[in-house]
Amino acid sequence: MDVSMNLWAVTILGLSALIAVDFFIGRKPHDVSVKEAGIWTVVWIALAGAFGLGLLSFGESQASGEFFAGFITEKSLSVDNLFVFVLIMAKFSVPSHLQQRVLLVGVLIALVLRAIFIAAGATIIASFSWVFYLFGAFLIYTAWKLVQEARSGEEDEEFEENRLLKSVERRFGVADKYHGTKLFIRNNGKRVLTPLMVVMLAIGTTDVLFALDSIPAIFGLTQDPYIVFTANAFALMGLRQLYFLIGGLLKKLVHLSYGLSVILGFIGVKLVLHALHESGVHVPEITIPFSLSVICGVLVVTTITSLMASRRQARREAAGGVPGAAERDREGETGRDAGKDSVSA
Repeated sequence: MDVSMNLWAVTILGLSALIAVDFFIGRKPHDVSVKEAGIWTVVWIALAGAFGLGLLSFGESQASGEFFAGFITEKSLSVDNLFVFVLIMAKFSVPSHLQQRVLLVGVLIALVLRAIFIAAGATIIASFSWVFYLFGAFLIYTAWKLVQEARSGEEDEEFEENRLLKSVERRFGVADKYHGTKLFIRNNGKRVLTPLMVVMLAIGTTDVLFALDSIPAIFGLTQDPYIVFTANAFALMGLRQLYFLIGGLLKKLVHLSYGLSVILGFIGVKLVLHALHESGVHVPEITIPFSLSVICGVLVVTTITSLMASRRQARREAAGGVPGAAERDREGETGRDAGKDSVSA
């Protein structure tokens, strides 16, 4: 797709306007209801759909198909981010009425960092076609690792701060409590970070780890930087509302890791086949319509089997008198509350 600088400028301005509207509507800290989250989730998905159909109406059927495949892939991979976001919120004991502000700014930081990743990836791909082999191998390895983690039943129960976050905390210092929506305060004459600023940075920088597999994955569907960026932007901008909408359902998506591993493995194979084709080897290439059908099919099957497994588990717990998820959650919250004072922001 031939994208002019004017189109890039209009797109970025349009996305910025949407973000500004989202920020203006949710500028007052408040607890986000399921209804509000549901409405805005539908709005962001509808906007993504309108953008994809807009590409189709301008005669860019290939770009439209690539956008929808990329958007659905990034959206499904971003659900995995939500598990970590829940841990981060618990780690920093973020008040519920401030969580929407944390996610808004954190996602904006993530979007800027992903844009840098996308620009770097596009440059590398344009210069070195063999990088598709590396991307493909990395995605296949990531898929295998996801399956191994899912089979082992290992779950991260605590968020570990990355080195960048720790260095920022040491450099500026952190206040001992939240101060509304303030990001900095004066403490004994010194300007220090508030916990709110720290958790925003945690959300934004942690997303970089997820970008390590999601960016190669979408480059496996399209090599057009414009499509890669817009698919990532629409997937990320609706992530805040999705957090409040399905936060309580995350534990029920017990087969999500398996589904994501299938998607990543499939795209990895697609990348390797594309690299072989570019090298002059006569191998079949996987088309975008087929890719889109596989991705959607895997997500549907994963969701259905996850819900069925969760219901079976709930019935077994009820029949055997085993504490259910709600009781376990309350026990976990009691344990967290007991150790809350020992957690450093």
